[in-house]
Amino acid sequence: MSNISVFGRDLSASLVVFLVAVPLCLGIAVASDAPPLSGIIAGIIGGIVVGAISGSRLGVSGPAAGLAVIVAEAITGLGFQTFLAAVVLAGIIQIILSALKAGVVAYFFPNAVIKGMLAGIGVIIFIKQIPHVFGYDKEPEGDFKYDQIDGQTTSSELLNMLDYINPGSIIITIVGLLLIIGFQTDFVKKNDILKHIPGPLLAVLSGVGLFIAFKGTSLALGPGHTISIPVLDSLSDVGSLLVFPDWSAFAKTPVWITALTLAIVASLETLLCVEATDRLDPKKEVTPANRELLAQGVGNMLSGFIGGLPVTQVIVRSSANLQAGATSKNSAILHGFWLIAAVLLFPVAMNYVPMASLAAVLLVVGYKLANPKTFIEQFKRGWSQFIPFVVTVLAIYFTDLLTGIGIGLAISTMFLLWANFSTPYFSEKRRHSEGETLVLELSEHVSFLNKARIRQTLNDVTDGSSIIIDGRKAVTVDPDVLDVIDDFRIHAKDHDITFTYLGPDPNNSAQDRDPQISLSDSGKPEI
Repeated sequence: MSNISVFGRDLSASLVVFLVAVPLCLGIAVASDAPPLSGIIAGIIGGIVVGAISGSRLGVSGPAAGLAVIVAEAITGLGFQTFLAAVVLAGIIQIILSALKAGVVAYFFPNAVIKGMLAGIGVIIFIKQIPHVFGYDKEPEGDFKYDQIDGQTTSSELLNMLDYINPGSIIITIVGLLLIIGFQTDFVKKNDILKHIPGPLLAVLSGVGLFIAFKGTSLALGPGHTISIPVLDSLSDVGSLLVFPDWSAFAKTPVWITALTLAIVASLETLLCVEATDRLDPKKEVTPANRELLAQGVGNMLSGFIGGLPVTQVIVRSSANLQAGATSKNSAILHGFWLIAAVLLFPVAMNYVPMASLAAVLLVVGYKLANPKTFIEQFKRGWSQFIPFVVTVLAIYFTDLLTGIGIGLAISTMFLLWANFSTPYFSEKRRHSEGETLVLELSEHVSFLNKARIRQTLNDVTDGSSIIIDGRKAVTVDPDVLDVIDDFRIHAKDHDITFTYLGPDPNNSAQDRDPQISLSDSGKPEI
């Protein structure tokens, strides 16, 4: 693929991410009781600054729905300018966490919980878009909790929308969905011209066209059914809109408590999203977790300094970035520049984008995250994988992201403790053979708690070297560890690494894996 083609894919993907990000930035600001522009500022910093420093290929950062409650309570208790000082301090704490190598925490979350997180977010995205499809746009984008800020719930809004059905919104969504789905067909993908056109971008443009065409008819969309970006009278007004921290607040104990809370929660949410985004990455590139903490820390320092909300890596924009065809982090960076342009150059035009057309984009994103195939695959892996997965999905839907993950992790831990009670012994041996070959010998029982060490060992394998993973003595290997090994197999192909796996799949649970390698009588590996 030529450099021009790669840049073109990143450019088109950045437009899709930008269009998804605008209502999310504004909606999260509203849900956080913060000025709308503070959400846009966080999106700009998350795209340009965090995107430039981060080592994530597909991850996109910005204001996070998971922090909305914490932010709202802090703003109420401290005041907005004092809160901004806490955001700056939170960024400094994250930089310290990066220096302390705290990013390893992400590797201790089992894949059943990570996949449950992705599916749970997918379910929430899908269900919360249904009211927008029917023209009921009261709930702001970004309010991902089950109990909403307006006193309603995700479920009750499905009933409320029945009193506000707008045929124009339904038509805009259906046209958008047809374009998105149509441009994912093999016919389009094989066409040299059409394959370069992003379906989600066409869906939004068609929504703008229909919004204009419906004016003056019975299908017209009234106020409140489109994106609402603040319109500046002139570019000179920008400086007056920026809010700076109250620097004297650094001496206040509540500010430090808020900063520590923000740093820990934002770091945890970021690391979880990094792990989830890496799981979605078809190339299985591994994001350096500590570098990501550094990027987020610098981003939060700058965001708080100029009046923005705290930022984290966010799965909605990251998955939209992936599905739009992004090939590198240039897409995330470019989307930040599009946000600047939207505020300064064409806010009026942006206010013609219907929420219904964005609903079409997010419906597809939500469906792919919560694809029914994922539920079937987890069921086939056994109860120890399926139950934590489903519990995580349900807990995230009925509570919030971090609470749901905590509940899922507790269930996974219960299964682990039961397994360790049945087979309490574990040993792992690793040795280097002659030359540059690394031999990793799996023990009899390998659980997801061993995932971190194995992943770190595989991450240290240099390009052009060789590695042998010997699983002949393994009785049980957790599917999380098998996924790490399988991901590395894909990664090795692109990095000139000779990879060999000895022994059958101990769990026989990976139906679609390459043929396993065993030893012949001569001692040489053969397929």
